[in-house]
Amino acid sequence: MLGDTPFDETAGGDGSHRRALILVENLSVPFDRRVWQECTTLRDAGWEVHVICPRGEKRDTEPEAEIDGVRIHRYPLRAATGGPAGYLREYGSALWHTARLARKVGPVDVVHACNPPDLLFLAARWLKRRGARFVFDQHDLVPELYLSRFDRGEDLLYRAVCALERRTYRAADIVLATNESYRDVALRRGGRRPEDVFVVRSAPQIDRFQPVPPEPELKRGKPHLLCYLGVMGPQDGVDYALRALAKLRDELGRNDWHAVFVGAGDAFDAMVELSRQLGLSEQVRFTGRIPDADLVRYLSTADVCLSPDPRNPLNDVSTMNKVLEYMAMGRPIVSFDLREARVSAGDAAVYAPANDEAAFAGLIALLLDDPEKRARMGKIGQERIGGPLSWRNSQASLLAAYAAACRDRTAAPAGYPARSGKRPHR
Repeated sequence: MLGDTPFDETAGGDGSHRRALILVENLSVPFDRRVWQECTTLRDAGWEVHVICPRGEKRDTEPEAEIDGVRIHRYPLRAATGGPAGYLREYGSALWHTARLARKVGPVDVVHACNPPDLLFLAARWLKRRGARFVFDQHDLVPELYLSRFDRGEDLLYRAVCALERRTYRAADIVLATNESYRDVALRRGGRRPEDVFVVRSAPQIDRFQPVPPEPELKRGKPHLLCYLGVMGPQDGVDYALRALAKLRDELGRNDWHAVFVGAGDAFDAMVELSRQLGLSEQVRFTGRIPDADLVRYLSTADVCLSPDPRNPLNDVSTMNKVLEYMAMGRPIVSFDLREARVSAGDAAVYAPANDEAAFAGLIALLLDDPEKRARMGKIGQERIGGPLSWRNSQASLLAAYAAACRDRTAAPAGYPARSGKRPHR
């Protein structure tokens, strides 16, 4: 029976006959690449892995799926619109569906909740009462996300999200942080012990990001191609990139480039309109989300990649997936000067002073004129992704975190309290 076999504390994550339930609200799975890598890592370590997540709009649409041995349970969810009230409606619906599906999955040994929002600990409580350990995977700092996304200051809703973050930290047995800045927050603001916080960095899937021969026709008759890849939300800086491109054309006199913006998000339509207002429609193309094969074609052809996230309370301490993916493809990067951008990219990027669009444009021009520098930067990025930033290192940390989560309990069948004399966490 599942859960009858003791957890092997000496193995760095041997989860034989153990069940893990991963809760996600922000993206569907397997579209959420970090979560999917975690799922497959746990599966390979012997865990039976279940995931509860929203359905996608064009992919991941089935309510139930089993993919590569991972069992996925999806629910319908309408994305938020109209400010904070829209997010309250979205999160309330997601929480109800998550709790409903968690009861369907049944008892598990570990419940692993990925934020945002910091509400999923509520759905995990039923499982914790039955002996499950709670792993909090902090993808975003929600208080900083609130300050960065909504111009409302530290109002009542801000204090509410801070309170929910504290409750989540308090409920968790183990915290996963995506970088050292997030780990510091868990220690300082969350009051967690150092031994209970593990850094599990996101990393691109190398097999997904394999360069192919460049295709000059993607440059639309121009000598150079610029590329942006990623989500297009209010805090992602696509507007900064567009204004920088207008300065590149108007103030630096550079018309020798075509730019492609790959991705989608709730600011997509506004960014297309801003491009039109800036007179960039002939030089800038928005593709929306595209298949991986097309994404690789664009990145393989790009001369410079853009990471225009402005400095704000969230971006300065967050690891940007697009930066890592540019590096995997060997592309040089122009970024604003953010703390964690430097940690990730190092010399694979050049850095404009925070939020300085003219300086950002100047660095694009600098790289366009220096192909040897671009090649050196690209090589540095690939070496970093293959070495210190590889998913291999994150796998080891993830399995160590799971071992720590289960270490202090005497094995018991899933669905029953631990037989250690300790009361289950509540």
